Amino acid sequence: MLLAVVFAASAQQPDINRPQTSANVGMAPIQQGNWIVGGSLGSLGYSFEGESFNININPRAGYFVSDGLAIGLSLNGGLVTYPGDTDNLWTYGVAPFVRYYFPGGASATGRFFGQGEVGIAGSSGGSDVDLAFGLGAGYAHFITQSVALEAMVGYNYSKATVANATAQSGLGVSLGFQIYLPGQR
Repeated sequence: MLLAVVFAASAQQPDINRPQTSANVGMAPIQQGNWIVGGSLGSLGYSFEGESFNININPRAGYFVSDGLAIGLSLNGGLVTYPGDTDNLWTYGVAPFVRYYFPGGASATGRFFGQGEVGIAGSSGGSDVDLAFGLGAGYAHFITQSVALEAMVGYNYSKATVANATAQSGLGVSLGFQIYLPGQR
């Protein structure tokens, strides 16, 4: 009998060591008037023209102008490495972005989204600041009511002169997080 009471009492204890891995959020984080702050902490890519590898950090902030549609500003800082004796370059950029969260295929804990941005970019190897744009698709998985982990794949293009190429284009993948802040209602 004592053994049964001990097992019953231990079964009632909450599991305080288990971290929260998802949250049912519905449409609440992506409603009109809310804010989004975060970015990609690890963004890896490959350039077709320069046969280079790059890693970037992309902080961003935006505002939901309607349910599921955010506009904002994204910054870019990164390192481009080349095979052989070519010097590595530091890159920078700034771009307004538009992000749309698709209602179809969504779950209570996550949303698919598409993002586009157009801005300017440059590098430590050139004096020109030129056009840059990117298109991407991703998934945001909400781990709390206001924080989402996200993964995104996309295509990037930059007209900035890097390693003697007149333009750079390539594919990339990024991992990051976003914080969704409620707006004034």
